[in-house]
Amino acid sequence: MQKFVVEFFEREDGSYPAEQFILSQDTKMRAKIFRLIELLEWQGNELREPYSKALGDGILEIRAQQGANITRVLYFFVIGRKIILTNGFVKKTQKTPQGEIDIAKKYRDEYINISTEGR
Repeated sequence: MQKFVVEFFEREDGSYPAEQFILSQDTKMRAKIFRLIELLEWQGNELREPYSKALGDGILEIRAQQGANITRVLYFFVIGRKIILTNGFVKKTQKTPQGEIDIAKKYRDEYINISTEGR
């Protein structure tokens, strides 16, 4: 079975929002998120709840919980078995905040524009 390639979205300023978010978490949460990313590499679009959930319009989230702390990292698929991690947040409400989904969509649009222009 061919693995998916998981990459972090890179902003124009050279920063990686999803990676920065993950690295800002405590050791246990970081380990959980990296384990989920590994699962995502192997299962890709077959990964389902409780590990992954579609949020609509091609944006999905991986879901990590460590004790009372819940984090989400948003991502999208690119043709050619590629997954781009866009941004992450600590979950404080039932629903994923629309603002986080909007950020993921914005980054996806930037990624697509950069890819089609060919850096």
